[in-house]
Amino acid sequence: MKPFFARLVQVAVTLLLVSAAVVVAWQLWRYYMEAPWTRDGRVRADIIGVAPDVSGFVAEVLVADNAAIRKGEPLFRLDRARFQLALQQAEAVVESRAANLAQARRDERRYDRLDEGIVSVQKREQAQAQAAAAQGAWQEAVAARDVARLNLERTEIRAPADGTITNLTLRPGAYVAAGSPVLALVDAGSLHVQGYFEETKLPRIHVGDPVEVRLMGLPGTSLPGHVESIAGGVADREQTSGLVASVNPTFSWVRLAQRIPVRVRLDKVPDGIRLIPGRTATVVVMPNGEKPSLFGSLTRLGE
Repeated sequence: MKPFFARLVQVAVTLLLVSAAVVVAWQLWRYYMEAPWTRDGRVRADIIGVAPDVSGFVAEVLVADNAAIRKGEPLFRLDRARFQLALQQAEAVVESRAANLAQARRDERRYDRLDEGIVSVQKREQAQAQAAAAQGAWQEAVAARDVARLNLERTEIRAPADGTITNLTLRPGAYVAAGSPVLALVDAGSLHVQGYFEETKLPRIHVGDPVEVRLMGLPGTSLPGHVESIAGGVADREQTSGLVASVNPTFSWVRLAQRIPVRVRLDKVPDGIRLIPGRTATVVVMPNGEKPSLFGSLTRLGE
């Protein structure tokens, strides 16, 4: 009887261990293949290419590389001499056109007071047309003067947003062209985390789900956030710009899941943590507020 009982215990223990191994293997598979988390995350931000609105030589560079700046802070200045002369010229034209307009209006009023027997209707109409033309010429000169003043103001280039200047190579004496970016500004207001999730995990990710972000190099520190949006599409490497598709004739037996970008907005960044675009992060989405766990299902089964 005892050998039979011992044999029964051995079989029961073996079945229990095999069952536990199967459950653990199944949970391990679900954790790595289906749980909404990824190590393929990056800190991202919008990079603003700061470009001057006018062309000219750089007179001063007012910021240093990797400096944190505020919106509206001056970044660099262009040589102002040419623009000051242009403004003076435009102001002189305005004064000349104003004198012509005043004379044309006096002539118009003089002809209007005369009787038709003294001055012809044609002469009166000519005086009115000359006054209207002088009015238009004066307004044109005023607009040109305002543009010259604006160009002078635009010789000082200011920061369009809060952020950090990076990879600064601009130096005094360089010639910059209008519309050509010469500075890179990392927009501090656009800092976010981009998680690249496998498409098999997307059914468990929804906009608004809480997220835990862990940056590489900061063990034990997590940043709270939430899912802001999911990418509307990714590039199809099989599609070409021609009229027909170019499809790879080979097919691998092991199919790799496509990576879909998921944008994560950080709710709070603790003091002392530097969010540098390009840093690697682990992104964990917590559907219904529950953090994915390898033995979460086992724990629930035992409750």
